[in-house]
Amino acid sequence: MSDRGSPPGRAEQVLPGGIGNAGAVVRVGDAVLRPTSAHTPAIHALLRDLRARGFTGVPEVLGVDRDGRERLVYIVGDVPRPPYPAWSQTEAVLASTAALLRRYHEAVTGFVPPRDATWSDELADPAGGTLVCHNDVCPENVVYRAGVAVALLDFEFAAPGRALYDVAQLAKMNVPLDAPEDAARLRPEVPDPFRRLRVVADAYGLPAGRGEFLAVIAESLDPVGGLVERRVARGEPAFLAMWEEMGGRARYERRQAWFHDHRARFADALN
Repeated sequence: MSDRGSPPGRAEQVLPGGIGNAGAVVRVGDAVLRPTSAHTPAIHALLRDLRARGFTGVPEVLGVDRDGRERLVYIVGDVPRPPYPAWSQTEAVLASTAALLRRYHEAVTGFVPPRDATWSDELADPAGGTLVCHNDVCPENVVYRAGVAVALLDFEFAAPGRALYDVAQLAKMNVPLDAPEDAARLRPEVPDPFRRLRVVADAYGLPAGRGEFLAVIAESLDPVGGLVERRVARGEPAFLAMWEEMGGRARYERRQAWFHDHRARFADALN
């Protein structure tokens, strides 16, 4: 554990974005300070292992301060915030995001968690697995430079699972896989989801015969609604605001129905 605190005279700059930690993630000089959880030791072991393997697409851990906040090296670049800027919604940006996730999966293969490691189960793959997945690769959790994805942020929901489930989560949030009226809430233009799902599959390098990918996407469509609903039930203000803004449970029901109705078209686009 570090005994550091913020250097005298260095103001804490609140970083925008995030829901669960809204307002609690700050930058001080070249460092980012964030709240910790019971899973922080496992996450730090993961990040340190990845960087030791030469994968620089994750934050560098500096330690935990006296006040209990983790301290990470600030990663320079652009992080999209909703409503997402047009540059962040191009197919090239989407492809680079999927390619970064593939590199992460290759780097994390072989990572052996500490024996006492614990992971969040809130977005974890319901089928389980052995690969420690990110599970929350949304635009706000990726750093870009010149429109190229260079780093993944916020491993709060990391947990063992299947690589394909992690790709499905990325697709759900970045294609996005949402009913058009809901996709339009956060984007200047509603993109072509069928073409963009193919971009994800190709850039990640999924092999031919992508029916399993569609099946895993279908599995993944409800849990985020479940996560948000649980946080709403606990009365967390940021989630209450998002729940209201996005239309509550009806939004997740629309998404499931829309995906079911267009599944054959997605299959055609993928293959």
